[in-house]
Amino acid sequence: MPWSLKPFANLLPWGGGALPADDLYDAIMAQARLPIYYQRLGVPDTLEGRFSILTLHLFAVFRRLKGGGPEAASMAQALSERFVADMDTVLREIGVGDLKVPQKVRKLVAGGASLIDGYNRALTAGGDALQSAIAESLPLEPEEANAASAKLMPYVDAMLQSLNEQPLKDICAGKVRFPSVSGE
Repeated sequence: MPWSLKPFANLLPWGGGALPADDLYDAIMAQARLPIYYQRLGVPDTLEGRFSILTLHLFAVFRRLKGGGPEAASMAQALSERFVADMDTVLREIGVGDLKVPQKVRKLVAGGASLIDGYNRALTAGGDALQSAIAESLPLEPEEANAASAKLMPYVDAMLQSLNEQPLKDICAGKVRFPSVSGE
């Protein structure tokens, strides 16, 4: 459904509300926007810092969807498309010119995909590799990035475990629960 009609979806005869991918993406965005990451865990409250946290949550959800069959693959594709559409909207809202938006969206999406791939490789490698990959993604000096990443890791571990415990059918229906974020 086009963005311009989304607020009226329940009023339209063919509209049945948000699609599951919209619900899932909205839940990811709501979690990524929590002030605790930026006020207590050392992530800079900048576009780059927020993008890092958003991408970290997308990584965890995509990881849960991976290998979950056709329904999970469809959700992953729809979630990817929703991410691309959101990046387009964000760039337009911050005043990027219409002709530059597609180029910048491609760059953001490629950067997000690269981060997610790096997180996946790091998690597979084990040890402190994921913590290091997260630190490298944060727009901070190395010492500050390492400190912020160390503070984020208990939450990231809890998030990955929580998502693995949630029924895949719920996540594919756009219903996801994230663990609480501890401040230190």
